[in-house]
Amino acid sequence: MNILLTGGAGYIGSHIAVALTDAGHRISIVDNFVNSVPEAIVRVEKITGKNIVLHKTDVTDREDLTRILHDEKPDCVIHCAGLKSVGESVKKPLKYYRNNINTTLSLLESMKETGIERLVFSSSATVYGEDNIPPFTETMPKGRCANPYGWTKWMQEQIIEDVVKQLKISTVILRYFNPTGAHKSGLIGEEPNGLPNNLMPYILQVADGRREHLTVFGDDYNTPDGTCRRDYIHVMDLAEAHLKAAEYVEKNKGLDVFNIGRGIPCSVLELVKAFEEASEQTIKYEIGSRRDGDVQDIWADTSKAEEVLGWQVHRGINEMCQDAWNWQKKNPAGYAK
Repeated sequence: MNILLTGGAGYIGSHIAVALTDAGHRISIVDNFVNSVPEAIVRVEKITGKNIVLHKTDVTDREDLTRILHDEKPDCVIHCAGLKSVGESVKKPLKYYRNNINTTLSLLESMKETGIERLVFSSSATVYGEDNIPPFTETMPKGRCANPYGWTKWMQEQIIEDVVKQLKISTVILRYFNPTGAHKSGLIGEEPNGLPNNLMPYILQVADGRREHLTVFGDDYNTPDGTCRRDYIHVMDLAEAHLKAAEYVEKNKGLDVFNIGRGIPCSVLELVKAFEEASEQTIKYEIGSRRDGDVQDIWADTSKAEEVLGWQVHRGINEMCQDAWNWQKKNPAGYAK
């Protein structure tokens, strides 16, 4: 297939690019490099041995995006472009609503204009909100989200659901849980801008001495060790789910939704311990107060993705930690040369 990947230079997008290219698909990337760097695409080319077509533009620039879709004529679009920090979304809600919703509106309008009829959308488990009880299943109603980032995904899903019925676009929505780790080569990985908002990048910066300690946001939750629990999934397992989703929309009509996680909860302190064992590093941490926007428990029921997409998880917590540490050791300054 010929696949256009929005946000393809980002953490998740670059790993999807590897999975798609390794599987023999031709990809083109649209990215404005707000939260990424061109070097990531150079690294993808090094891993895969293939040239990647790059369009440096903003997905909200509908005129330019329409031109790109017209020229590339993709069989499918995988839409990953968007801002993704829960903490930042609480501090800057207008920025998140404007950017994330506009990217999807712009893309759908451009797809309509150019007749592109297949879409895979990167959503989030945050749409299950605060009221559903894990493990989350795709049949659950979307819930009351705990933060603006979650609401942007909630709204984008609703927009897509309404629009694809009218346009008859074959669509898969993938609800991510907590991607972490890096490609085993250590050539691509997660490079946060400024203070990390996700747990693993912060652990990595404590491990390499850039941060004095990790702050654990609350130890008084109703969990075995008092800290929040998440469903961590290796970023390459997540990337391979997009490969399965793209192949699915090629053969199936309509809209479908799939959870993409491991289906196993892991607490903050459990991940810290797992990283210490995998890396042989000691992670200093302090207990802080709860953080606005956090939910106590999030993990998936992944049986639908396994049965319908034929997708499976192949990597565990230990491999996530090893690969993340390998990336950090090889790239102490991120992608900077």
